[in-house]
Amino acid sequence: MAQHAPPARGARLGRAAGARTGSGSTETPVNGVVLLLPGASRFSPGPLRPLGRALARAGGTEGLVAHTVIHGGGASREEQAGWAADEAVRRYGDVPVCLAGYGAGGLAALRAAGHAAVNSVVSLAPCLGGAAVTDSPEPVKQLSGRQVLIVHGTNDARSDPEASFRLAARAKKANRSTCRFEVHSDGHGLREHQPEVVALAVDFVLGAVCSGRYSRPVTDALAAPPPLGLRMPLASGYGRSLRR
Repeated sequence: MAQHAPPARGARLGRAAGARTGSGSTETPVNGVVLLLPGASRFSPGPLRPLGRALARAGGTEGLVAHTVIHGGGASREEQAGWAADEAVRRYGDVPVCLAGYGAGGLAALRAAGHAAVNSVVSLAPCLGGAAVTDSPEPVKQLSGRQVLIVHGTNDARSDPEASFRLAARAKKANRSTCRFEVHSDGHGLREHQPEVVALAVDFVLGAVCSGRYSRPVTDALAAPPPLGLRMPLASGYGRSLRR
């Protein structure tokens, strides 16, 4: 049996959005791929759908393509994320891959970051569970060499925001390219400040995958020592007047 047969049976990539989706005979070459990893419930999609649309609009001309990873049975979310990264390489060649997940998908993005094609991770309200506070915390070694953004609502009642702070603090010791933003007064679904969360994630992905440049708030968060760069407040109205 092939190594990735179970994840291939249980997952597939949704329709491509972004590069190569324009009308006419010209197609934009794919220079980077974002794999969107949904949460555990299709009834609580969080900000991934608007994020996918925003990435297609903002990154399509730069060769960015986004796929939602559609989950099924047969493998864990982490394994399916790894399969999806393999599939992205098979389809598009040697291009950087960003894993962008929400909730359970946010945890899968962090865990699968060690894939050779992955250069960046966006983890929104990751469901870390009890492992974040036990003697066997979530590993962070796989995040080394990646650009990492974690976003968490301070009023998240389903996934402890302090757990993601502790994980980010451990990751920052091994990987300076780690930042974390706090969305004050928002819950697990990040609904109250969804436009700001989406704008932040788009800015980060375009910088990590396409241009190598970030807006000033992201640059400051990456450069700031702990805990400042790991408790950056997401400003109301973020994204309305960014200058890249």
